[in-house]
Amino acid sequence: METVNSVVTKVQDFATWADSVKDPRTQEWPLVASPFPLLALVALYLFVVWYGPKVMSGYRPLNLKYLMILYNAGLVALSAYMCVEFFMVSFMNPKFNVYCEPVDYSDDPMAVRLAAVAWWFYISKILEFLDTVIFVLRKKDEQISFLHVYHHTTMPCLWWIGVHWIPGGASFFGAMVNSFIHAVMYTYYALSGFGPSVRQYLWWKKYLTSLQLVQFVVAMSQCVLVLCLDCGFPRPFVWALMAYAFSHLLLFGNFFHKTYIVNGVDKKSQQRGRVEETHT
Repeated sequence: METVNSVVTKVQDFATWADSVKDPRTQEWPLVASPFPLLALVALYLFVVWYGPKVMSGYRPLNLKYLMILYNAGLVALSAYMCVEFFMVSFMNPKFNVYCEPVDYSDDPMAVRLAAVAWWFYISKILEFLDTVIFVLRKKDEQISFLHVYHHTTMPCLWWIGVHWIPGGASFFGAMVNSFIHAVMYTYYALSGFGPSVRQYLWWKKYLTSLQLVQFVVAMSQCVLVLCLDCGFPRPFVWALMAYAFSHLLLFGNFFHKTYIVNGVDKKSQQRGRVEETHT
């Protein structure tokens, strides 16, 4: 019984400490103060992944061509905006050390601007749940891979932690790179939605996949740099980011190996515009 009480006390102490170091600037922003609304959305997402294909089995796949083009174009615009914002508040800020920067919790306009774009990045990961909803409605169940679901469920949770406690500093880099990758990636999917007349020019899918792999290597390298310089950015979060990037490198590397090295690209499927959409 004493052991149980000791564990409960430690959990309570940790919760008290965690609450004391949260970023007060972001607590009034939507979906930040408490993790439970996000966890409810993740649970709903997993329910759709599990039950959605069962419901759609009795229906014809929906033609969502124009919705998909609009959705992908919207994410191109949002991703491009976030990439530019991350760049402006870091590389274009003379007070900001892009190699290793601690979190600035002040009301400095550039610090608040960085926190704001970090929040938008977090919200974008929730919006991307619609990737899977579209797959379900189009009955593209083969696209809902473990990597796809793993990424979509964990990314918003990771960035809830980021926005709740450390929306700034060195965390900008991975988000900036990811925003750039997503701007390119959703451009590809928006163009592919226009049909065969455009798809014949989308020969660069393999290179997009390679770019996604490079993203994880770059993110891990930046984490190592931050750990070595030790500028005051929370080290546990850096280790978590590095482990997370490594897990994606393994999973996405396995997909790349099977698709492009072992099996090769299915040219007929590529001509029909059937592409693996494991968004990362």
